[in-house]
Amino acid sequence: MKEIVAKIKELKAKRNAVILVHNYQLPEVQDIADFTGDSLGLSIEASKTKADVIVFCGVYFMAETAKILSPQKTVLIPDPSAGCPMADMITASQVRDLKAKHPKAKVVCYVNTTAEVKAECDYCCTSANAVEMLENAFSAKDEIIFVPDKHLGFYAAVKAKRNVIIWEGYCPSHARILPEHILALKKEHPQAKIMSHPECSAAVLKISDAVLSTSGMLRYAKESKAKEFIVATEVGMIYPLKVENPEKIFIPATDMATCPNMKKTTLDKVLHSLEAMVYEVKLSDDLIARAKKPIDNMIHFRKDAQLKKR
Repeated sequence: MKEIVAKIKELKAKRNAVILVHNYQLPEVQDIADFTGDSLGLSIEASKTKADVIVFCGVYFMAETAKILSPQKTVLIPDPSAGCPMADMITASQVRDLKAKHPKAKVVCYVNTTAEVKAECDYCCTSANAVEMLENAFSAKDEIIFVPDKHLGFYAAVKAKRNVIIWEGYCPSHARILPEHILALKKEHPQAKIMSHPECSAAVLKISDAVLSTSGMLRYAKESKAKEFIVATEVGMIYPLKVENPEKIFIPATDMATCPNMKKTTLDKVLHSLEAMVYEVKLSDDLIARAKKPIDNMIHFRKDAQLKKR
């Protein structure tokens, strides 16, 4: 493994590359990252660098997002078959059908969507800012469509007190996390704090102490005085939590919450990607321009919101 890591570092320098690794990736892949984090945050960080090449260790829509935000850079994904079942639960055609049925509606897409779907939407959101977007980005009269995650959409709509038309997509990995898994662990660890990702079901979120994005979980764990945490999200999240908080205990809600696509990326594949400069994510200029608009609208909204708070 040391030889592979050394070769990756050598090629990374030669290619002027930056390696982005999502929090759900294998531990050894996380260890070679220039940046670890959630999908949009990683793409934003990469866009600020002077790298010529981005290697995105995640699933395909994430690499697409990196290309949208860094069109001048070469974006590689080590395993192009690493898809996202939830992102695949809605198509651009289905979004257009929704808009035809609700012609005055504003369409909000979770970042976990394909470039083609983003191109049909008005605003993008993340799991961290979905509530804030629904609360403040629209007038009281605006009709809102939310795609594709029904769990995040429902959670954000309830918190924001908005009526929202919600698509019936979901993350299969988070769907495997059940309230009974958490309640059984809570009996064994009564002092543990329960932190859940909003892609979990409403029943899971209801019994949680905190509902957080992956970056939010890292902050919460670091700032909390608690020593034990039950973590309701994809099991890969346990590793970065332990790395940043070695003195604390993190218990996965269930080992069944594993995303097989997130585990497809290996060190061998990262090395091959840099050696052969494969597999490149290519999007047309028109698609990039249209898919970037909802992301830009989200970023501009957040900047405006921060200025108003000051």
